[in-house]
Amino acid sequence: MAAILKSLFALVFLSLIGHGYCQCSLDNISVSQTKTGTTVQNKPEWQVTISNNCSCTQSELKLSCDGFQTVEKVDSSVMTQTRGECLINSGQQVARHSNLSFKYAWDTSFPLNPLSSQVNCS
Repeated sequence: MAAILKSLFALVFLSLIGHGYCQCSLDNISVSQTKTGTTVQNKPEWQVTISNNCSCTQSELKLSCDGFQTVEKVDSSVMTQTRGECLINSGQQVARHSNLSFKYAWDTSFPLNPLSSQVNCS
């Protein structure tokens, strides 16, 4: 009986590690935008903060950014736009529990929602 319980415990433990502890999803990515109070070419500047709230790194992070426009240059190592998708951090890993930020300037904020990512748990 003790051997069965040990085996069951080991199976549950490995299952939790493999499927629970480090399972992340797009729900672990948050995107916030705030006005900085600065204007660029008569347009308000917005600061975007992208947070990886997962215990694992995430790479190939893409946000929806259909119609995104700015009069302020965005650092291409932080965000590059291709059609309606924006690749974050050049596709490189976004560290666990970390933030990336960039600024843009336009009349209104744009909805920037997580589309996809690759979860990297070791």
